[in-house]
Amino acid sequence: MTEKALSAPAESIDAPGRPSRGAALAGDMLKAENRRGRSRDLRPLRTLGPYIAAHKGLAAAALVFLLLSTGATLSLSVAARLVIDHGFTSETGSTLNLYFLGGLGVAALLAVASGTRFYLVNRLGERVVADLRQRIYAHVLGLDQAYFLYMRTGEVLSRLTTDTAIVETMVGINSSIALRNSLTMLGALVLMAFVSVKLTLAVLLVVPVVLVPLILFGRRVRTLSTAAQDRFAEAVGYAGETLDQLDTVQAFGRERRAGVQFGEAVETAFATSLKRLQARGFLTVAVMIFVFGSVVGVLWLGAQAVRAHQLTGGALLQFIILAILAASAVNALGEVWGEVQKTAGAMHRIGELLAARPGIAPPAHPRPLPSPARGEIAFEGVVFHYPGRPEMAALNGFSLKVAPGETVALVGPSGAGKSTVLRLLLRFYDPQGGLVRLDGVDVREADPTEVRARLALVAQDAAMFSGSALDNIRFGRFDSDEAAVRAAAGAAQAEGFLDALPEGFATRLGERGKTLSGGQRQRLAIARALVRDAPVLLLDEATSALDAENERLVQRALEQAMSGRTTLVIAHRLSTVLRADRIVVMDEGRVVEEGRHAELLARGGLYARLARLQFEVEPA
Repeated sequence: MTEKALSAPAESIDAPGRPSRGAALAGDMLKAENRRGRSRDLRPLRTLGPYIAAHKGLAAAALVFLLLSTGATLSLSVAARLVIDHGFTSETGSTLNLYFLGGLGVAALLAVASGTRFYLVNRLGERVVADLRQRIYAHVLGLDQAYFLYMRTGEVLSRLTTDTAIVETMVGINSSIALRNSLTMLGALVLMAFVSVKLTLAVLLVVPVVLVPLILFGRRVRTLSTAAQDRFAEAVGYAGETLDQLDTVQAFGRERRAGVQFGEAVETAFATSLKRLQARGFLTVAVMIFVFGSVVGVLWLGAQAVRAHQLTGGALLQFIILAILAASAVNALGEVWGEVQKTAGAMHRIGELLAARPGIAPPAHPRPLPSPARGEIAFEGVVFHYPGRPEMAALNGFSLKVAPGETVALVGPSGAGKSTVLRLLLRFYDPQGGLVRLDGVDVREADPTEVRARLALVAQDAAMFSGSALDNIRFGRFDSDEAAVRAAAGAAQAEGFLDALPEGFATRLGERGKTLSGGQRQRLAIARALVRDAPVLLLDEATSALDAENERLVQRALEQAMSGRTTLVIAHRLSTVLRADRIVVMDEGRVVEEGRHAELLARGGLYARLARLQFEVEPA
């Protein structure tokens, strides 16, 4: 009698890894970094208020040094005027020396204030973003499975990283630049008016002449920049896809072709970048002509005023310095305004994520589960449709009672609803009709954390993390000591190969445990479930990835682990079916047969047909 699958592989309780997940993340995150949209609605920025207010002392200190550095910058123009108008005309050199010492003092104050401001503002930005990231991650971990049916993991990671990085730049750098240049521009305009109203009006008149070409050509440059970033993102996405599937690329000898395709993508991105560079160069030429033409015109007016004794040489120098400061401030504010809008867009996306509310959440007054745990399970007329598939019932009037300590095997064709039973018991979803009870308590009335604490899952696709083998086993119960971890590994027949690793249990397993074989990962997942010591075991065919010899070893370990525990197992192999206390046959979301192996064969129903097809067994 051969042991083949009793049914087609059921949908795994853990979503299997997509083949090009690395490529998807690479492409998504690069596009997210380069193409964050801007929002004219700045209201989302108010969300940052509480985070900044939590560190108001730091923010106040940064503001003080911001005012000092701005005041010192404007004072330099006064020092320059005094040196020109009075320092050179004094009869003794002491006055000149005094003015220069005063200027040196102002410069020293500017240096200290600027350095301190830089440190304080950046520290504030780092602190605010650290708080924001912690809150986002904690919130995302509390969202239910249904949310991720519509939201891609790459998009969530992008909001956690790229969007928060934009916020960090805004709070830590751009906010300081915006405030400093706003104060500098206003202060410079006021002082310019005191020096010469006529020249100030002339400067204000030439501003539109400079801004119009800057705006017109700037839009063209931004459009081409976006196109270039898109092409580059496509190239990186393709590279990520091929590297993620490097073994397949090499196995089929497609290295050269992959290189050619990547080269074509890079060349396309390069050609688009050239267009952007040409537009940027033309913009630079136009702006420089208008800017320097305007500067020469204003200087000519100033020179005429000095000749007419309407201005002193020092006053003209002060005006020039102030005009340069004001122009630089306007330019910086133009650049920062785009970043402000970008940050508003980022905070809008972050706000959307934080506003998401899980459908699976603890009730206001959760009902405690009885203690000690019994491991009794009951499904009563359960009706369930997955979100997005309202016309197709995954479970339709499903009823099942599992006594404490009983082992029940769920069998049936693919799509019968077997994995859905485990998902509802884990309360990844809530049914639209009927009840799911654990130890007599409706799981919707209990805290999901308390419900899941009584369950231990071994999925068909064993999920591993990039930490050590010890960390992966302790994921079942983080406070397990090394003795408990070793005992669980020994029971799962994993201790031998783990000790043989270069650093034993401390060996890092790499991303998704790729350094281990499929059977080794499965045994490690079984050890993780055993160390949890939960009253209910959920096995989505825990031995499916093992060879015959290892399967026998692990089956003995599981038999010992299942002793005294309730076990629900999705069965694909005859060995599992024969060891179950009861076999429940499912079809189209319902229970169609129940019994032991021999009884069900004798009935000649669905189970018998599956057995004849899969086991080459004729009913007795």
